Amino acid sequence: MDVTLHLAQDPEADALLGRSPLAALVGMLLDQQVPMEWAFKGPATIARRLGTGDLDAHEIAAQEPEAFAALLSQKPAVHRYPGSMAKRIQQLCRYLVEHYDGDAEAVWKDAGTGQELLKRLAELPGFGKQKAQIFLALLGKQLGVRPTGWREAAGSYGEADSFRSVADITGPESLTKVRAYKQEMKAAAKAAKATKPPGS
Repeated sequence: MDVTLHLAQDPEADALLGRSPLAALVGMLLDQQVPMEWAFKGPATIARRLGTGDLDAHEIAAQEPEAFAALLSQKPAVHRYPGSMAKRIQQLCRYLVEHYDGDAEAVWKDAGTGQELLKRLAELPGFGKQKAQIFLALLGKQLGVRPTGWREAAGSYGEADSFRSVADITGPESLTKVRAYKQEMKAAAKAAKATKPPGS
C-alpha cells in the first residue's frame, strides 16, 4: 500500500495514511466528533510521540493504558476525547493482534467479496456499519482494494463521482464538496427532527 491520500491536508500525515494500513484504520476510527483533518492527522501525531515512523499494532496494544491516554492528551490533543479514543485505539490494536497477527492490511488483503470485507470491517472495535461502509469505499476508490461487489457493499458511499465521505476526498476542492454535503445532511436531519410531532 503506497498511495497519496489527502485526508489530513498535511503532507507528512497524508503520506503515513497512504503507506500504513494501520494508520488509515486509526484515522478512520478517530473520525468522529472532530473535523476530519484533525482526525486523520492523529496517526502521524501518535507515531511521532511514540518516536517511530509508523504505527505498530503489537506496540500500541502493549502500551500501559494510562501512559497511552496521556500520550494522546498532550497538547495539541489527538482528539477532542483523547482518553476514550486512546482506549478505542488500543482495543482495535488488540483485536488486530488477536485475529490478524497485528497486520491491519490482512483485514482486506484476501477478502473474496465486498460483503465479506464489509463484515470484517464491521467486526473491528469502534467500527459500526456506516464507518465500515465509508472505509470500504475509501479502500475501493483510492487504495485499489476492489473485491467483487465492493461498490454495492459500500452502499451510497461506493457510488462513483459522489462527494459523501472521506472516500471521495482527493484534494481541497473535493474536501469542500464533501463538507457541504455533510452540512446539508445535518440541516436535513435537524429539519426532520423539528417537524416531528411531539411524543412520536
